[in-house]
Amino acid sequence: MIRGLTGGRERDSRPAMRHPTTATAGAARDHDRAKIALPRVIGHRGAAACAPENTLAGFRRARALDCRWVEFDVRLTADAQPVLLHDSRLERTTDGRGKLSTLSLAAVRRHDAGAWFGPSFAEERVPTLEEAVTLLAALGLGANLELKATRGREAETGAVVADTLTRLGPSALPELLISSFRPAALVAARARVPGVARGILFRAIPKNWRAVAERLGCATIHADHQRLRPALVNEIRGAGYPLLAYTVNDPGRANALFDWGVTSVFSDDPSLSIEPRRVAALVKD
Repeated sequence: MIRGLTGGRERDSRPAMRHPTTATAGAARDHDRAKIALPRVIGHRGAAACAPENTLAGFRRARALDCRWVEFDVRLTADAQPVLLHDSRLERTTDGRGKLSTLSLAAVRRHDAGAWFGPSFAEERVPTLEEAVTLLAALGLGANLELKATRGREAETGAVVADTLTRLGPSALPELLISSFRPAALVAARARVPGVARGILFRAIPKNWRAVAERLGCATIHADHQRLRPALVNEIRGAGYPLLAYTVNDPGRANALFDWGVTSVFSDDPSLSIEPRRVAALVKD
């Protein structure tokens, strides 16, 4: 049973290094883009079609499906503890109720985050960020960490997540990419862990996308696949940026996007079958 998947739409990596000077910023950005080894398919919220989203069980399932990277969402509890949860509330993916931002970590951890998906996942808990990155490193999975934030806590979220990663140390971390729709969260993360690559999330990519990416020091561009067109993909890739598209669960659509030049797709099923053939002519947009 799959509950709450968005049907193709979202709602709503390394030791730290000194921030580049203005004279070398362009070269540093190019270097950051070049060193991110992204797979074609990234497991969305772990393996959301196969296990409860944003859980340790989901990461293990993704690894069993030979996934190389997963994506997951991080928010802060009332006591500023970073945990994995997509929604601002508990109801959809746990047996609890209420806004995460008003609940302590201890209160959140009392709730089951797996039984709603299936009885074999009963007793799964909302993971902490530390638990998640530790497991991902052990499994050899890279990860796109998306910063979610309650309005007004964007900078705090970016700072707390970055400080957690710093405390764990580079040897304990998987290959990481931090992304967000929230510029303030990315700015705060950049100030503390400039050596971890960042990606800016858009629903529809604006005309000034490149200026936004450069201002935030982003290495990747992320967008809703339904709003992409070949010319726009060509513009972004021509500027040297990897383009990641969410959320793609149809192999034909994935192949069309790859044919246009999209670098990676996020999929609820990390085992999404990708045919090595050109299919752009078969897809109407």
